[in-house]
Amino acid sequence: METNPYTQNLNRLEFMMTLACTGRCKHCSEGDHSSHGEHIDGDAAARAVRSAAGIRKIESLMTFGGEPLLYPDAVCKIHAAARDCGIPKRQLITNGYFTKDFQKMRDTAAELIRSGVTDILLSADAFHQETIPLSAVRSFAETVKSVKYKGITIRVHPAWLVSEAAENPYNAKTREIIGVFAGMGIEASEGNIIFPDGNALKYLKEYFDPNEKYESPYTEDPKDIRAVCVSPDGSVLGGNIYNTEMSELIEGYLPPAAHEV
Repeated sequence: METNPYTQNLNRLEFMMTLACTGRCKHCSEGDHSSHGEHIDGDAAARAVRSAAGIRKIESLMTFGGEPLLYPDAVCKIHAAARDCGIPKRQLITNGYFTKDFQKMRDTAAELIRSGVTDILLSADAFHQETIPLSAVRSFAETVKSVKYKGITIRVHPAWLVSEAAENPYNAKTREIIGVFAGMGIEASEGNIIFPDGNALKYLKEYFDPNEKYESPYTEDPKDIRAVCVSPDGSVLGGNIYNTEMSELIEGYLPPAAHEV
């Protein structure tokens, strides 16, 4: 099979493990979440990783949600497959609040490390901490640090309203939270800028210009796909990893007709 020109530059895989979440964040672009719901099958996702890595040079992989660690076994299977395929950057985004059982928290942290996660990004900011106890997130961070091996990083991954430099009550609170983690020796990533969609459009609309057309920074060029995201139901690139090999989905992808010239 010839290399698909629309996906020839594909180098990143993302897995939205579930829409279920332990938080109720007003900035979330996905809207309201329950604490239970559909989630990606770890074995099927691991096969998809191996299949994609067999035909493309995949440089990074991410698992996120919802709250992905509601299903830690599936997360670990994906990262182990990525590690075994030689994918160098293997990231997890978590709000750190997936259990109140300390032993389960410690066991999960250890399994994440054994599975090959290289970068844990903690969603901690003014929005997450409206419904998620900061103490719980700190406990998870401290647990990861206590069992970590050389080479793994853990960072705060905040959401900024309007921009990181913007002065508003939410960003001020986020800076305070970042300071708490800095005191633990945990640095912050550049985070992300909140996009007006879902809950963000519902609860934070006064911060966005109604006359401006906002475009999601995560939208891919349909004729030059660099990253693909597998949905909780397994769907991706117009197909599904449960009934089609990922390599076939990648090579068989065609951009929507609306984008054709």
